[in-house]
Amino acid sequence: MREVEMTVPHLFRCPISLDLFTDPVTLCTGQTYDRSSIEKWLAAGNLTCPVTMQKLHDPSLVPNHNLRHLIQQWRQMDHRFGPDYFTAIDPLVSLKHCLQSPQSTFQEKLEALQKIQLLTDQTPSTNPFLIQIGFLPLLLQLSFQMVDPEFSQDYMNFVEQGLICVLKLLPYGELESLNMLKQESKLESLVVLFEHGSIMMKQSLCHLVGVISSSSSTRELCAMIGKHPRFLNLIVCVVNQNNEASETGIKAISALCCLESNRGKLVQQGLIDALVTYMLNSERSLAAMAMAILEQVLGIERAKEALIKNPNGVKAVVKMVFRVSEHEGSESAVNSLMMVCRESLEAREKAIVAGVLTQLLLLLQSQCNGRTKTKATTLLKLL
Repeated sequence: MREVEMTVPHLFRCPISLDLFTDPVTLCTGQTYDRSSIEKWLAAGNLTCPVTMQKLHDPSLVPNHNLRHLIQQWRQMDHRFGPDYFTAIDPLVSLKHCLQSPQSTFQEKLEALQKIQLLTDQTPSTNPFLIQIGFLPLLLQLSFQMVDPEFSQDYMNFVEQGLICVLKLLPYGELESLNMLKQESKLESLVVLFEHGSIMMKQSLCHLVGVISSSSSTRELCAMIGKHPRFLNLIVCVVNQNNEASETGIKAISALCCLESNRGKLVQQGLIDALVTYMLNSERSLAAMAMAILEQVLGIERAKEALIKNPNGVKAVVKMVFRVSEHEGSESAVNSLMMVCRESLEAREKAIVAGVLTQLLLLLQSQCNGRTKTKATTLLKLL
């Protein structure tokens, strides 16, 4: 028995029981334990991570399916792994220890994070190993812990690199790890980082919101973000800015609109005016996505009123009816005009002044699909 125990790699042992994992689960600190061992620890009234001694603001236990699968592979191979495995894994364990250790200086942690970013960029094959040893929750914890009020350059670099690594690892990991952001302090950190961070940081956070909105396991978190008016206002403002973050802002808003409850909140924060401004810029590559978002929210009366009230609102939609370069967005534009023109004489007059009749005739002569042509004919009759 002693000989068998000695052959168990240290990565496969629970830090509490020192036995082979049977049901590995990961804490918000990124440390993995066997479920029965950590549940006993927590049931005894302990509110810290046994290894790092960090206070557990979120006691959730996330199943580490990747590590469980790896242990199953190891057992099927008669308790043997090739030398390449441990050659790859040991340096990663050292990097994780550096990031976790209270004795590590900020500069040492920054250098460790830079090495991890290089690995995720240049050697994607290491990403599953990073997941197996709990890097995803650890990086989330480090990125959204207490915000540096001075926003020093080192701090900005650390968070930027941390978020990039998180986004690289998410396709390999358990999205439940993102639910740590449901903690009030972590969600507030997300908002502050978005408000004061660099363009790169804003882009990463927009991508993160997109991932959160795409999974059923983080649907509650998506709803919580939708109830945060300050964050919604910030993301709507990003769409109005003529920079690289505008595109990711559009994608994040499109993702947030998967929940009907989020749509009304976004409209309250000025979404309609932002979409109009975005679509009027002919160089915007996601104009069709912006048009689809507008169509989605026009079921809300306040959204219709805001579109008609905006001096360029109806004009922006008319512009999207027919574009020489592409037909993407045409059907959404026609549907949107039907929604606002059906009950509003003012909207119909604005559409005609904006040249909607010419746009519709050009659309009918184009190669667009039959469904769009049918709707365009219906809109012509309405006008």
